[in-house]
Amino acid sequence: MIEHTSIKSLLKGEVKAPQNVVVKGWVRTIRNSKNVNFIALNDGSTILNIQLVIAAGTDAFVICEQISTGACIRAEGLLVDSQGKNQSVEIQCNNIEVYGHSDPEKYPLQKKGHTLEFLREIAHLRPRTNTFGAIFRIRHNMAFAIHQFFHQKGFFYMHSPIITGSDAEGAGEMFKVTTLSLENPPRTNDGSINYMEDFFGKATNLTVSGQLEAELGALALGNVYTFGPTFRAENSNTPRHLAEFWMIEPEMAFYDINDNMDLAEEMLKYLINFALENCKDDLEFLNQMYDKELIERLKSVTAKTFKRLTYTDAVEILEKNNKEFEFKVSWGTDLQKEHENYLVTHFGGPVILTNYPKQIKAFYMKQNEDGKTVRAMDVLFPWIGEIIGGSQREDNYDKLYARITEMGVDEDELWWYLDTRKFGSCPHSGFGLGFERLMLFVTGMTNIRDVIPFPRTPKNAEF
Repeated sequence: MIEHTSIKSLLKGEVKAPQNVVVKGWVRTIRNSKNVNFIALNDGSTILNIQLVIAAGTDAFVICEQISTGACIRAEGLLVDSQGKNQSVEIQCNNIEVYGHSDPEKYPLQKKGHTLEFLREIAHLRPRTNTFGAIFRIRHNMAFAIHQFFHQKGFFYMHSPIITGSDAEGAGEMFKVTTLSLENPPRTNDGSINYMEDFFGKATNLTVSGQLEAELGALALGNVYTFGPTFRAENSNTPRHLAEFWMIEPEMAFYDINDNMDLAEEMLKYLINFALENCKDDLEFLNQMYDKELIERLKSVTAKTFKRLTYTDAVEILEKNNKEFEFKVSWGTDLQKEHENYLVTHFGGPVILTNYPKQIKAFYMKQNEDGKTVRAMDVLFPWIGEIIGGSQREDNYDKLYARITEMGVDEDELWWYLDTRKFGSCPHSGFGLGFERLMLFVTGMTNIRDVIPFPRTPKNAEF
């Protein structure tokens, strides 16, 4: 029995015609006529379909009467050079087996345009569309490229916990994890919930970041990175926010802020070049259908050195143009997307801002000698705004402890983090890349819900 071959392999010429082949996949379209039927078949390996040509008088021709768009089939026949213009080869099909029928009256993915909003409502089927097939193949390639990049540079992949007792960001917007009864939880004498009786013996949450644990790894293994799901219970229904998203967070011993910026720029250029080289068909489709400037924008980012300037210098530029902004800027302002986009346009490419006011940044960032700023760095991208946030980490125990106290962070929750500054502390740095933010940039999509298979947002945990 002939083993089936992926459609991608056939279209790439890895199997030479003429030769008997077997393909398996889902019917995108079927055209029936008196003498010959045509089926466009897709198996997900590529955005491109292969054409099945079924002549009258064959068993396959009779079976075509049972087939409609969305059906899953096995097809066998002779691979031949195609007479058509849109494909290099086609299959003269002589045998078809139907694995799964599809009701043509109810199948929602007919050959017509569907809005992205409608496709979010049928997320169980949207991977079968050209758009989402392309997006999810690119997502795979980006995940693979991230691991490849860090592996080649000698980093170690570290699995940080998903359940945590600490709030790395200090934002408090976390999902609680508990086995206690919600109707009648145990109480302490003062009436508060007694988490001592919970599974972990303390209050726990889904993590917002793997950074703090990654720092522990860096202070033993040198260079590490995490890549996993993170969660934020922020009641924000915008095209830029998800309640469940993925983060890449490298942490590097002996890196200062400049080393950190160098790595971030190198990584982003590597990932975008990887997409351009390995996702050509999918990017060309997205470029044609959704964003005519997508491929040129990707190429332009890899060709330019990222502009580096301080937050203070950036604010001076923005203040001169405050009339253009909805949110006015002054020193100490937390920059909004409109400000970030302005800076990217002003400099004609990616920008890295450094040395932010300490009052708008997290407790773990290295304080500068001026006492007002910290060695933070944000990478700003065209059209996206902030795509990476990071810093040199505070390695001085006394300064870190004072900052934790100043910001009201519970030191009992972070005793282990403070401990690392007592025993062999060293300069170290790291950053976080939101995977879905990267995917927005690489695909040209405008809504973050369209670059993750099953988005989790307020009032939406379907599928």
